[in-house]
Amino acid sequence: MRSPAMAMRISGRFDGLRRLGGVLLDAALPPHCLTCEARVSAQGTQCLACFGRLQFIAEPVCEGCGTALPYAGARRCEACVARPHRFAAARAALVYDDGAKALLLPFKFADRTELAGPLAGHMARAGEGLLARADILVPVPLHWRRLLGRRYNQAALLARLLAGRAGKPWAADALRRGRRTVPLGELGAEARRAAVAGAFAVAESRAGLLAGRRVLLIDDVLTSGATADACAEALLAAGVASVEVLVAARVAAPGRGRA
Repeated sequence: MRSPAMAMRISGRFDGLRRLGGVLLDAALPPHCLTCEARVSAQGTQCLACFGRLQFIAEPVCEGCGTALPYAGARRCEACVARPHRFAAARAALVYDDGAKALLLPFKFADRTELAGPLAGHMARAGEGLLARADILVPVPLHWRRLLGRRYNQAALLARLLAGRAGKPWAADALRRGRRTVPLGELGAEARRAAVAGAFAVAESRAGLLAGRRVLLIDDVLTSGATADACAEALLAAGVASVEVLVAARVAAPGRGRA
């Protein structure tokens, strides 16, 4: 049986080997910005120019949908007052603009799964309160045909990393998308709601795991909230206590039109 001192020495040697491996990797493959070709000081980071293009959503924000508010004092935006969402609260790290798209589009469509780490880091900081009070994290699912084509669910990658950071459980297969929905990008809010209505259901094998628990729904982008609402509808029908939403980015002005 190893003594504590021996274990510490072994651990120190492994740490040294990891640091040496990092130095050798940087020498062989000099680190480049995640979103351009500029040299950076460490792997997995952005250059100052690309990082400066990110627009972080800071307080005050609408507690209902996570959009930035023009002044402090209001708790919810006009759109959420007029038509509350099925989820109780939402938070996003970034405004979905060109800076955020430089991270999110390659992550979602170009197999750049290494971008999940930086995005999850931004989400963890923005959603600290949501993560603290969540009982379990659940990603928005892809239809199986889309998952087969893409080979990974970007929301599930984010959920796994966030769960690890927060020390919370997560369930990749808790929600199922029973039918393939049309692309929502060019649809208005009403058409989005119609497209995803009834598309999601809680897996029977996971119903007991979710019942009575506070669920944090994870996705990459929040626009009108139609998809998150449809997921929340299914989760609440299955007996969860509440649903909140954490995403990497959201559109700047939600309204009830295309946003």
